[in-house]
Amino acid sequence: MTKMKMLISAGCLASVVLIAGCATVGHDFATQNVDQIQIGQTSRADIERMFGEPWRTGLKDGQRTWTYGKYRWSAFSDAQTTDLVVTFDKDGKVDSYVYNTTGN
Repeated sequence: MTKMKMLISAGCLASVVLIAGCATVGHDFATQNVDQIQIGQTSRADIERMFGEPWRTGLKDGQRTWTYGKYRWSAFSDAQTTDLVVTFDKDGKVDSYVYNTTGN
């Protein structure tokens, strides 16, 4: 490849990166329902009805966890993130949860 073609290719790539300038991972969920979660009472089925299918699932100290989240980063503005991580006990009830957001 000639030097000129390499420069043009690099310029095009740089332009694409600058135009895009942001990335989003995850999906929206009903944040207004967070206040309805009750430790020891709310079940996995209740959580799924309130928030839909989790974006990620996993284990924390042997307990099932569900994560709901939307993370948006931009080269031109502050990041906007919202997430909810719910941990369930062995009976499928909420053992704990944490909700975080960069919004109001």
